[in-house]
Amino acid sequence: MKLDIYRRPEPGGKLSYLVVPTGEAIPHEAENSDWQSVARDQDLDATRLHVQHHIEDPEAQLREKGYAITSVTQQVTSG
Repeated sequence: MKLDIYRRPEPGGKLSYLVVPTGEAIPHEAENSDWQSVARDQDLDATRLHVQHHIEDPEAQLREKGYAITSVTQQVTSG
């Protein structure tokens, strides 16, 4: 599966990440946020998504919701 990766700034100098299958729109519940494209057409690598972007169980999130997102408790410090 190929994915597009987005990020957005959060309060406290943190970042959240969102991944959607390549060619899919950002889901309706997240489209009003300030998502910035980070990478396009990336191979699904669950370990990398978890380690680099702190997205827990991205494969399950993609199956259940059609997208995967960083949990509020796992947001990454920017910098």
